[in-house]
Amino acid sequence: MRPLRSLRTKLTFLFFAMTLAAVGVIYVYVTPRLESSLREQKLESLQGDAERWSPGIARAVEENASGRQLDRAVRRAADRTNSRVTLLVVSRGTLGLKTLPVSDSTGEVEIPDLQFGLATDSARARSTLTGGESGSEGPLGQAAVPVVNRDGDVTHVLVYSAPLSDVTANVSLIREQILIAGLLALGLSLVAGLLVSTPLTRRVQELEHGAERVAAGDFTTRFPTQHLDELGQLARALDDMQTQLAELDSARKRFIATASHELRTPIFSLAGFLELLEDEDLDDETRRHFIGQVREQVARLGQLSTSLLDLSRLEAGSLELRPEDTDVGVLARAVATEFEPALQGSESHLTLRLDGEPIEAVCDPERVAQVLRILIDNAIVHTPEGTDLVVSAGRRDGRVRLAVRDDGPGIRRDALGRIFEPFFTGNDVSGSGLGLAIARELAERMNGRLAVESIPGRTTFSLELPA
Repeated sequence: MRPLRSLRTKLTFLFFAMTLAAVGVIYVYVTPRLESSLREQKLESLQGDAERWSPGIARAVEENASGRQLDRAVRRAADRTNSRVTLLVVSRGTLGLKTLPVSDSTGEVEIPDLQFGLATDSARARSTLTGGESGSEGPLGQAAVPVVNRDGDVTHVLVYSAPLSDVTANVSLIREQILIAGLLALGLSLVAGLLVSTPLTRRVQELEHGAERVAAGDFTTRFPTQHLDELGQLARALDDMQTQLAELDSARKRFIATASHELRTPIFSLAGFLELLEDEDLDDETRRHFIGQVREQVARLGQLSTSLLDLSRLEAGSLELRPEDTDVGVLARAVATEFEPALQGSESHLTLRLDGEPIEAVCDPERVAQVLRILIDNAIVHTPEGTDLVVSAGRRDGRVRLAVRDDGPGIRRDALGRIFEPFFTGNDVSGSGLGLAIARELAERMNGRLAVESIPGRTTFSLELPA
C-alpha cells in the first residue's frame, strides 16, 4: 500500500487537520470578536465616566466660569477618568454647525491631529455618542457628551478620549500566543495521530493477513477478538466467517467423498452386471434379474445427477419457475400416491389429511411436488421400517401449509440447526445431503418457508407458501 493511502497517514492527517481547523477558527473568528468586544467594553467604560463627570463641567459652563476655572474642571475630570478631556463650543454660522476646542486637559487649544467629528454628531443628535478617531499617537476611543443650557440649546460638547493602543497590543499578544500554542498543538496532534493510528494500523494489518491466509485455504487461522471496539467486532465477524468456511470446506470434502462413493458404486455395479450379461450361458430369469439391477443403478445415477444439477442451477439463480393457480390438495394426493408401491410390503403406512378441497395457491406445481417428494422420501429413508407417515395440506394464517410428519426417533439437536445446509449429512445418515438443501432453496425461490420441528418420536417438515 502507498504510504499516502495508508490508514495511519490518513488518521494522522485527520488529527492534524482537526487541530489546524480549531486553531484557524480561534485565530480568524474568535480573535477579531475579542478585539471588538474589548473595544466596545472600553467605549462603554469611557461613556460611563463621561456621563458621571460631565455635569460638574456643565455647571461651570452654565455659570459662565472663567477660562481658568473651566481648565481646572476639565483637568479634574481628566484625572478622575484617566482620559483626555476636551471642551468644545458649538458654533452655528452660515457654514452650518461646527465645534471648536476652548479647553483641553493637556493645555492645548489648537489640536491639529483631531477633527472631533463625534462632537459635531453629538451636538446634532443632542445625545451622548461613542466612537473612534485616529490621532498622531494611534487610534482613540471617544465619548461625546452635549452640554445643554436652560433654553434647551446645545452650547458645548465634552469629548473624552482614551487611546485604544492597549486593546490592540493585548489582542496582538493574544494572537501571538494563539500562534505559538497552535504550533505546539499541531506538533502534538501529529504525535497523537501516530500514537493512535499505529496500533490501529497494526490491528488492521493483522486482520488483513489473517484474511489472506483464510483466502489461501488455511482455515486454522484465528483472528484477535480480545478487543471490544469496532475492530474487535470485525475480528469476531471474521472469526465466525472463518469457522463457517472451515465447516463448509469440511462439508464440501465430505460431499465430494460421498458423491464419489455414490457415483462409483452404481458405476462399478453397472460394469459388473454388464460383464455378467456378456455370458452367453445365462438363463433368461437370471438375465432378467441382472437387467433389473442395471435399471435400478441407472435410476440411482439419474437421481443423483438430477440433484446435483438442480442444486447447481439454484445456486446460480438460473432455475426458472412457472407459477400458476394450483390446487395443493390435489397435488399432495397425487404425490402421496406415488409412494404407495414403495410402502407395499413394509409395515409403514402413509396417511393423507386434507383440510377440505380445493386448497388454492399460486405456485409452480412441479417444484412444489419436488419438495414434497423430497420430504416424503427423506422420511421413508431415514426412519426405521414400520414408522407411520402423515402428509397434510391446509390453510393457516392466510398461507397454504404442506407438512410431512413421521413418528421416527427424531433428529439430533446438534444436527437440527444444520439440516438444510448443502452437503451436510449427520454421522448416522446416509446420502449426499442434497435433498433438503434443494427443498429449502426451492421454497425460498417461491417466496415460501421450509421449517422443521423435531422431538423424540415425532419430526415434522412444513412448507408454507403464499396463498
